[in-house]
Amino acid sequence: GTSSYELSIMTKAGARIEILLSTTSQRNSEGDIVGAMAIGQDITERVAFEREYIRLIDTANAPIIGVDAEGIVNIWNQCAMQMVGYSTEQVIGQDFVREFITDDFKTAVKNVLDKALHGKETANFEFPLITIEGDRIDVL
Repeated sequence: GTSSYELSIMTKAGARIEILLSTTSQRNSEGDIVGAMAIGQDITERVAFEREYIRLIDTANAPIIGVDAEGIVNIWNQCAMQMVGYSTEQVIGQDFVREFITDDFKTAVKNVLDKALHGKETANFEFPLITIEGDRIDVL
């Protein structure tokens, strides 16, 4: 099979570039491994864009919370952290609706997230979050 790895290398000129290295084995006609092949792709621009995207999300002046297809928190920016009191480390990997939404809104928030995961946006949906102190705060 093929394996891929991201790595940083320094050029002769001293510039750091990011490489996606894909490797695969080479086989003879009997199927025995007789060598390996590696192909490198410069992904420096993509990595820079991803880092800038992450920085913009993290420093936004609005709470930004992301969940995966199962509703597990995978993005929790600084503003969300300041508003709710939970650190990123405390929420990443947690079930967003079960752990951070008040009981009276769990179904509605789950429905909005399910719609979003199917490409249907919901504008201006206000919902309550539970703070680390157990208080309820409404966010838009």
